[in-house]
Amino acid sequence: MERQRSVLVVGGGTSGNAMTVLLRRAGIAVDLVEIKPDWNVRGSGITLQGNALRVLREIGVWDEVREHGFGFDSLGLTAPDGTVLHVSEGIRIGGDDLPATLGMQRPVLQRILTEAVQASGASIRLGTTAEILTQDDNGVDVRFSDGTAGRYDLVVAADGLNSPTRAAIGIDDKPEPTGMAIWRTPAPRPAGVERSDLAHGGPCFIAGYTPTSKDTIYAYLVEPNRDRTTIPPESYAEEMRRLAEGYGGAWDEIRASITDPAQVNYTWFDRLLVEGSWHRGRVVLVGDAAHCCPPTMAQGAAMSLEDAWVLAQLLTSGSAWDEELLTRYYERRIDRVRTVVDASLQIGQWQLDGVRGDVPGLIGATSAVLKELP
Repeated sequence: MERQRSVLVVGGGTSGNAMTVLLRRAGIAVDLVEIKPDWNVRGSGITLQGNALRVLREIGVWDEVREHGFGFDSLGLTAPDGTVLHVSEGIRIGGDDLPATLGMQRPVLQRILTEAVQASGASIRLGTTAEILTQDDNGVDVRFSDGTAGRYDLVVAADGLNSPTRAAIGIDDKPEPTGMAIWRTPAPRPAGVERSDLAHGGPCFIAGYTPTSKDTIYAYLVEPNRDRTTIPPESYAEEMRRLAEGYGGAWDEIRASITDPAQVNYTWFDRLLVEGSWHRGRVVLVGDAAHCCPPTMAQGAAMSLEDAWVLAQLLTSGSAWDEELLTRYYERRIDRVRTVVDASLQIGQWQLDGVRGDVPGLIGATSAVLKELP
């Protein structure tokens, strides 16, 4: 009888959870370790385009995502005062049977994915880190922060933008700030908000909001990044309200609801794209550990989910788990991910430079690429 293959997934975020479920479905033994004891359920909202929804359907959680999220097929562009200037129809890049876009509360998506991981039968350890000790042609030896150790046929590093595993295997790439930052907060959904609306100009580069359920939205303001040490966390709600004063329409109601600084998140935009390969030996990167870009195209989660889907396809194809297979994974992903990273950075750079670039044209060209299966 063939020995059951084993995989260690380091990181229980979007890509790590997706990876775990897909591998368990194929009968592969999976251990998942996550550094945060609460399984990282924080966050305000997330925008998922059709290609992300396509993978969530493959994982088996689409019905629950659809029930708890808010799907829509258009994008509004407004003046700072809330006047609607243009409404564009979204491209259903995940297929005609999926909405162009779905917004949902990030903690709800994480709950759905973690419940899928638990139901898969994977071994889960929270509040735990992993250290790569040695590896050879047949496996990887790992030591855990709880004092245990293990040996695996493959280690999947899904441990985020500042991935310790990436550094440990000798990939020196590090994220770099783009010069922009974002304020985010959940909020009650104002009557009439049925899609994402974006205002360009005013006090910020972008003021936007996305419905995340029947009753909620998340709102965001994009500005030049600032020294975070000069902004006390207890002032976050006040600061976001101050920036939002330059916007009308639905923002009048949104602004009044921003009262709890603990609900407001302030984050710099970063860029990262690991070139050359996404593995060393039998340790391979997925998601933000391999690439990250500003959310100007709302494709970060989609790219991470696609990584997991493609790598799982290859690992369950019957092929040997070797250098050739892991190289094929990189080759299937790199051009597609680079297209998204470059486009996301270009949109942000136009804003930083005060240039009126062809944003609709760039989004349309990128969406045409993403409509094809990864």
